[in-house]
Amino acid sequence: MTTPSVFEPTALSFYLPRTQKKNPVPKNPIHEKLAHTSSWPGSRFVTPCLVVASSFFIHSATFGLVILVTGCAATPQTSKLEAHSTDTMTPIVIGRSFVMDSAVLGEKRTITVYLPDDYKEGTKRYPILYLLDGGADEDFHHITGIVQVSVANGLMEPIVVIGVKNTIRRRDMTGPTTNPTDLDRGKDVGGSAAFRSFLKTELIPRIDRDFRGNGERTLMGESLAGLFVVETFLDQPDMFHRYIAVSPSLWWNNGMLLKNAAERLTALPVPGKTFYLAVGGIEDNTKEAERFAESLRQSNPQGLAWYYEPLPMEAHGTMLHAAALRALRKFFPAKPHEKP
Repeated sequence: MTTPSVFEPTALSFYLPRTQKKNPVPKNPIHEKLAHTSSWPGSRFVTPCLVVASSFFIHSATFGLVILVTGCAATPQTSKLEAHSTDTMTPIVIGRSFVMDSAVLGEKRTITVYLPDDYKEGTKRYPILYLLDGGADEDFHHITGIVQVSVANGLMEPIVVIGVKNTIRRRDMTGPTTNPTDLDRGKDVGGSAAFRSFLKTELIPRIDRDFRGNGERTLMGESLAGLFVVETFLDQPDMFHRYIAVSPSLWWNNGMLLKNAAERLTALPVPGKTFYLAVGGIEDNTKEAERFAESLRQSNPQGLAWYYEPLPMEAHGTMLHAAALRALRKFFPAKPHEKP
C-alpha cells in the first residue's frame, strides 16, 4: 500500500466538551492568557480544551479524522463560536435514540442505536451487538467508533449496535448480595434478574421488530456490566449467541459466581455459543477473572468456543477499548466482498 502524501483539508468539525455549560472550572491565569491570545475565533471556553477535527482528502480516498488539540482555556465566557453556532454549524450525527416504557422495570429506558452506513441501501440483515452502559454519555461513542473504523478499514463486517443507557446501574448489573461492603455501596442492588427480563421480554422483541437483525445477538459489558454478562451466560445462555465480559466484577457477593462455576459450566447447554473474557493487569479484577478462566479450562463445555485474553499492560479504566477492539474483530471478521 502506497503511503499517501497529499493532504487537502475539506472541512472542520468541532467537539465541545459536555460539561462546557454545566460545570465551569476555576479561572487560571495561564488559561486566561491562552484564551485571550488564541487565534481561533470564539476560543474562550469554560472547560479546558477545544478539540478540532479536520477531515482530509487523500488522493481519491477519505483518510478519516485527524485530531488536533489547539490549546486549553478555562474562562467561563460565552464563546463567539457558540453564539453563532445556529448559523454556521451542523450537528454530526453518529446514531439515534428512542425512549421506551418498561413494564418489567416500571420506568422509561433510553436506547441508543448505531446503524451501518449501508443500512438504508437495501434489505440486508446484520448482527446486533447489545451494549451495556450504552448511553450517549457512556460507552456508546467508544464502541461505535471502534466499529466504524474497523468496518471502514475492512477489518470487520458491519453490525448494528444497540446501547442501553443506565438509570440505576448498580441495581441492574448486580445480583443479590449478603456482603456488607457490597451493601454499603448503595441500597439499590440485586436487580439483575429483572433487568435481564427487560432485555429478554421487552427490548430484544422491540429491536427484532424495528431493525433488520440477522438473528445473531451479542452482549457486551465491562466491570459491573461484565458481571452481568457472566451471570447471564451462566443463567440463560440461550439469550445471546456471543458474550463479551471485560474486567467483570466477579468479586460481587463474596465471589458467588466463582464458587460453583466449573460445575455449572459442565452442565451448561452452550453448543454454538461463544464466550470472551478479558482483564487487565493493573488495578483490575485479575485474580477473579483468572479463576473463572480456570473453571472454563476444567469444565471445557462441549460446543462452546471460549477465549481468555489477559492484557497485563492495561488497567481497569483502559480495558474496554483494548478488549473490544480484539473481540469485535475476532467475532465479526470482514467477509471477502466487504474488504476495501
